[in-house]
Amino acid sequence: MNILLIGSGGREHALAWKLAQSPSCDTLYAAHGNPGTAHHATLVAMDGSDHAAVRSFCDRFNIGLVVIGPEAPLVAGLADALGDIPVFGPSKAAAQLEGSKGFTKGICGAANIPTAAYEHYTTKAEALAGLADFSAPYVIKADGLAAGKGVIIAETIDEARAAIEDMFGGGFGDAGASVVIEEFLTGEEVSFFALSDGKTVVPFGSAQDHKRAFEGDTGPNTGGMGAYSPATILTPAMQARVMAEIIEPTVEMMTHKNMPYRGVLFAGLMLTDDGPKLIEYNCRFGDPEAQVLMMRYRGDLAALMLSVAQGQLDAVPKPQFSPETALTVVMAARGYPEKPETGGAINLPKSIPESKDDSQDVRIFQSGTGVWEGQMIADGGRVLAVTARGNSATEARDYAYAAIDSIDFASGFCRRDIGWREVAREAQAGTS
Repeated sequence: MNILLIGSGGREHALAWKLAQSPSCDTLYAAHGNPGTAHHATLVAMDGSDHAAVRSFCDRFNIGLVVIGPEAPLVAGLADALGDIPVFGPSKAAAQLEGSKGFTKGICGAANIPTAAYEHYTTKAEALAGLADFSAPYVIKADGLAAGKGVIIAETIDEARAAIEDMFGGGFGDAGASVVIEEFLTGEEVSFFALSDGKTVVPFGSAQDHKRAFEGDTGPNTGGMGAYSPATILTPAMQARVMAEIIEPTVEMMTHKNMPYRGVLFAGLMLTDDGPKLIEYNCRFGDPEAQVLMMRYRGDLAALMLSVAQGQLDAVPKPQFSPETALTVVMAARGYPEKPETGGAINLPKSIPESKDDSQDVRIFQSGTGVWEGQMIADGGRVLAVTARGNSATEARDYAYAAIDSIDFASGFCRRDIGWREVAREAQAGTS
């Protein structure tokens, strides 16, 4: 079948690489992709937000599956606009799980899903007054989509007030038109992924992301500076609890509300002393979590996604992953996330050639790249995701940083401690 992939970041480069390996994929198109995606797909100069254009393209090129990578087209209803064309990604109604934190909290309340105590406010005055019901540190969230940056952890009441003023003042655009204030949860964060066709739900791996810009988990929040998979802190017993207490009740409640969820459900979790609690949902693969998941996934991704889109997930084998650890380090443009410096030259090492198979243990997925007069340049905040696979997190980390040291990107930077929790656990256990 012919497949259309929507999106242009590192997540989509990783998905394109894996989809292109699928025996069930004939021709892969990407709109609009990036220079890395071009190694695996035919790039299409088409705006994914133009629903009519996407539908017309699908009809013209006999597209049998549309894979929507980013959250914005899903929240805007692209899946609905494509009608009878199979789509991997939820409807507009179901995508509210990411598009509105208030909506998700409502689902949690209705389905008795463990999450942080919270209140949802639609005016600045209400939110400022509501701070009295919480204690420091304060978790202030813009209700809508904010490119992964709409969460402020305020250590003092003055910082919390300033965050609320900023959100209602337009600092996060329409995303801050209402806010959620939450109880601060303590524990270790982990990302868990599941596939749902609206009826059947299956696990699709775990990861741990690193959101802060600088070493030691300091600096501003970002879209993600690195990740590793699997997150061993999420034990098989804990994963079973997550499925039974969080994921399955969510899918059941969405179906009950006539909003069946089809696609990948990405749960951000806090592993507390009381068990796993939901922090947030995303309605797509994470970036950079997709990169490490795709490095470990073993199977026909296109066929699996089609089964999700067609409501036939129970008819295909459950997803299988390599036992190895994958770790990715994001190289960002200097100044990210506030004011990334674009235009910097990038020269990738010839020792890590682009290949179309799964044989390499190190890959460079491109996110914010462009080409100017034949030279690869930085064209975004997060630019490269250098991803490695090894027998342990320590080994994968060493491979990734060795690759980074061979990349010529003078205006780029990265964190040097990606995977530090898992590396420490391995050192303590003597398994590195």
